[in-house]
Amino acid sequence: MADTGVVETLLRLIEKVDDGVDSLEVAASLGVDHQVIVGAVKSLQALGDIISAELRSSKHWELTEEGTEIAEQGSHEARVFSSIPLEGLAQSELMKLSFGKIGFSKAMSNKWIRVDKSHEGGPRIFKTVESIDDQVREKLLLVKKANTAQLEEKEKNELKKRKLLSEVGSWKEKKFKPYNFEAMGVAPDCGHLHPLMKVRTQFRQIFLEMGFTEMPTNNFIESSFWNFDSLFQPQQHPARDQHDTFFLSDPALAHEFPQDYLERVKKVHSEGGFGSQGYKYDWKIEEAQKNILRTHTTAVSARMLYKLAQQKFTPVKYFSIDRVFRNETLDATHLAEFHQIEGVVADYGLTLGDLMGILHQFFTKLGITKLRFKPAYNPYTEPSMEVFSYHEGLKKWVEVGNSGVFRPEMLLPMGLPEDVSVIAWGLSLERPTMIKYGINNIRELVGHKVNLQMVYDSPICRLES
Repeated sequence: MADTGVVETLLRLIEKVDDGVDSLEVAASLGVDHQVIVGAVKSLQALGDIISAELRSSKHWELTEEGTEIAEQGSHEARVFSSIPLEGLAQSELMKLSFGKIGFSKAMSNKWIRVDKSHEGGPRIFKTVESIDDQVREKLLLVKKANTAQLEEKEKNELKKRKLLSEVGSWKEKKFKPYNFEAMGVAPDCGHLHPLMKVRTQFRQIFLEMGFTEMPTNNFIESSFWNFDSLFQPQQHPARDQHDTFFLSDPALAHEFPQDYLERVKKVHSEGGFGSQGYKYDWKIEEAQKNILRTHTTAVSARMLYKLAQQKFTPVKYFSIDRVFRNETLDATHLAEFHQIEGVVADYGLTLGDLMGILHQFFTKLGITKLRFKPAYNPYTEPSMEVFSYHEGLKKWVEVGNSGVFRPEMLLPMGLPEDVSVIAWGLSLERPTMIKYGINNIRELVGHKVNLQMVYDSPICRLES
């Protein structure tokens, strides 16, 4: 509670003037600490619409050490003028004086002195006027007497430029709480990687350590030809139904295909070939042209293998990690878009044993050592295997991926050599991320309802490899 006397005095002072009063001036006139006046102002403000107050910064001018010296002894140029006798003074002698160099330059600018370079003993300095007015000293004396109102801002700035004056804020007179250098600093604002991106980085590193090359996956839109037909997936397959796949309306159709390869794909579907009887149906280009949001990154693998077949074959190891889209019913474990992790190896004479061996190596690097394989069916792999791992927490075997050997009906129309085999496997990125970060509902990991604090707080992913 502010002192009642100070409050009443403050109100009387405000009443006498139209443009308000300065709290610092009031404190000085009353001989009280400035905080007492601040307390009185806040007390009045708390009572309602009695007074209005605004915050103003306070600053004043002070003489520097050099300015104080000049105020006492005169400016450098005035002292130079005073040092020169009627018969003049050798410039070399003047420069020996502490104020000589600066004073000589300023005195010359003021035309108080001249230099005679024709003198036998070297340049000599002579006065050009009988007397001078040391305005610099006079201005500094005004500042010293706290009478800066008589000086214009331009004059103050000129003295400041000569480092004779310094502008000082009122904070310089205050006592500050000492710094606590042991205190924790505020964390700087920065970007945060989503848990999916952290786990993706770990998977990518594993593939690179195993000598794989990353495939370009920057096309979310794919034609049905590359997404289904090139993989020997029949046009009547349920996955190609609108209940499972997102079809585009604009552009609805793709038109650019390698025609010779397209004809071979059409033939193996409708008539068979390469030891296969095919599907025996009327294959339609109109179905293959339909544009979709890709349902798997295996469409990218098909493009890469076709490109590989158009050159002299060399063994390759490819991988990709990117987004795919399926018309799924949303629940705790399914979204309409998710990430697929895919590995592909093409080499001569690869067998199912090679696939199991590389899967053991891959999952061991993930920290998963207990594996089981179960026969499965995929339209474009034969044989096919689902991969299971023993989950120590759940105390049961859970599916962690799918795999298989690409069928000849898929590879040979591309033009790959007959003795080349291609093994592949895939798994989702979301499932291991949910396990790693203890997330039970996929909608808490991806989507518009994700709690951003979860993204900020999630640590760096370190797979227990």
